[in-house]
Amino acid sequence: MLYRARPRLLGPLLAATLAVALTGCSLFERDAGATPQAAPPVGSAAGGPLPEIPTTVAAGQVSLLQRLGTDGPLRTLSVERNGAWQCLDCAGDGVNSRGTLAPEQTERLQVLLADPKLAEETDQVRRYRATCIDALTSSLLTSAGLITSQDCPGEERPVVAGEILLLLTQATPAELLG
Repeated sequence: MLYRARPRLLGPLLAATLAVALTGCSLFERDAGATPQAAPPVGSAAGGPLPEIPTTVAAGQVSLLQRLGTDGPLRTLSVERNGAWQCLDCAGDGVNSRGTLAPEQTERLQVLLADPKLAEETDQVRRYRATCIDALTSSLLTSAGLITSQDCPGEERPVVAGEILLLLTQATPAELLG
């Protein structure tokens, strides 16, 4: 039996995604050889405008954001173009780790991230809506956009994004299922 998620479930996931992007935990705002820059302040004392919030990452990079249920901690995995990855609680066990994908995994990931079909799998194009409560929600932040799926009975993952998710969960401590 599928449970319909309350509309407020997607909000906390997106808010957590934006918080991660704004706190600088992501490695994605740096190009190879570029000097890292501090994130702009969120507002100002005079009530200035909020900075524009990124919805994608640079080509060849990917971030996996996961949450189990509505109250679970946010798990994050950031993968650079060269295969270097950083994991913050990505297995839900509180452990942070770093590593590098094997050369063949890095090459496969780059092929998948460059696949034009990925743009057709974004949440915006699919008009994705969360449908389960207490499921593992996985969101891939790619240069094509955000692609979300849930570990729900009957829900099919987008093909290319599903392959990326499988590759990342097999090569790192991140989990595929809740």
